[in-house]
Amino acid sequence: MVLGTAEAPFLVAIVGPTATGKSTLAIKVAQRFDGEVVSCDSTAVYKGFDIGTDKPQISDRQGVAHHLIDVVDGSSDYSAAQYARDATTAINSITGRGRLPILAGGSGLYYRALTRGLFDGPGRDDGMRTRLSRIATKRGVEYLHRLVARVDPASARRIQPRDEKRLIRALEVYYLTGRPLTDHFDSTRSPIASYRVITFGLYLPPEEIARRVQYRVADQFQRGLIDEIKTLIDLGLSREAHPFGGLVYRQVLEYLEGIRDELATRELIVQENRRYAKRQLIWFRKEPNLRWINRAGEHPDALKEVVSVLQAQLL
Repeated sequence: MVLGTAEAPFLVAIVGPTATGKSTLAIKVAQRFDGEVVSCDSTAVYKGFDIGTDKPQISDRQGVAHHLIDVVDGSSDYSAAQYARDATTAINSITGRGRLPILAGGSGLYYRALTRGLFDGPGRDDGMRTRLSRIATKRGVEYLHRLVARVDPASARRIQPRDEKRLIRALEVYYLTGRPLTDHFDSTRSPIASYRVITFGLYLPPEEIARRVQYRVADQFQRGLIDEIKTLIDLGLSREAHPFGGLVYRQVLEYLEGIRDELATRELIVQENRRYAKRQLIWFRKEPNLRWINRAGEHPDALKEVVSVLQAQLL
């Protein structure tokens, strides 16, 4: 079943907070509509970062092709702009094969870069970045987050308080242009403007997300999360590598450095995941034209709701 026309092909997107079953639902939709999945996850692009990102394993993909997973080494800096370019290429290729592209993930900035465009911004200012980096070293990265919150509250909500790289970029753009990064985003154009994008957001109550996150974190540790990180370090990957700054990996690195014990580390990861889920929900609620599904992606009725909407597009 082909959705869309040559002039206006379809892209289905499944987004929302962490631990809501986005990948599972995307696979089901792909099976139902002869589709392929394009990941929208800012850490899943890195090779070797598997357990902590909860990537769908090959056996879980049920024969459905997945794109933009394991595309760069952990030592690379992969940006939202690069993602938008790579995702556009993958989506056009899928459409060219007569199949349905299905975007799935919870990285709000990546989703926006693809569906609404991304501001390229001024070139990097090494002097300014050095000064901001020194401030972070002296006063803590969280101080940069507070600075961003003053000049660009929207960016402060989407950027994690310890994500030094993105905080510095947000401040750099503001100080160089006099306008917040968010304002620049709003004046850009999507690289897939010709597509009809139908986006579904998965919503679960906070207490249900907390329960699912608790289970997932326990499963990640049982599957060898700590050994995964030790292996990456033993292979020579710097602890300063960008993906190590992400959720789960940052906390386990701190555990390996003796900052806290394993039980406290697990509890912190659960807590940070719950906070991240809140930020994701705030972000996606501001995205236009989302159709919210109030159940987990694994629930049969979630697929029924998606199928109903997509079939209506064929009438």
